[in-house]
Amino acid sequence: MIDGLNLPASLSARAADVVVRRATPDDLDPIVRLLSDDPISAGRGDVARDEDRGAYADALERIIANPANELLVAADDAGRVVATLQLTLIPGMARRGSTRLLVEAVRVASAERSSGIGTALMRWVVDAAAVELGVSLVQLTSDAARVDAHRFYRRLGFVDSHVGFKYAVPSATIGGR
Repeated sequence: MIDGLNLPASLSARAADVVVRRATPDDLDPIVRLLSDDPISAGRGDVARDEDRGAYADALERIIANPANELLVAADDAGRVVATLQLTLIPGMARRGSTRLLVEAVRVASAERSSGIGTALMRWVVDAAAVELGVSLVQLTSDAARVDAHRFYRRLGFVDSHVGFKYAVPSATIGGR
């Protein structure tokens, strides 16, 4: 849990209000469903299979236990988890020792996309969470194939200023530390 991060009681989206809260182990299956609901994530292996549940449970436990991380969910008025995102504080030397807030794994249920939930979540991140946490920069990466997501982030004021690189470690295991 990130110290000093106050969650909103609710966020208003065009379609309805959602409650934002910290993820708990009970949210494991809904979060994995959100990941597998996304074709790009599913193509990388994020699918809701029983044999992978342990790896996801371990990851959720590590995220919840790490004081530099928050895994959040947004639930609709029926209590269904309809969105998730992870926030990570990164202290740094650059920019005169400033701290960055990394936004990762933003997912909105396919049936709820274009409802304003993603916009409400991201506006809260940049307008409230980043200010409360005293960060100088909010950053995220997005798969190059996510053209719609890029348009969404630009509309929110994010600038695609850098080129990201990734290296898949051949000996790494899924769910590894």
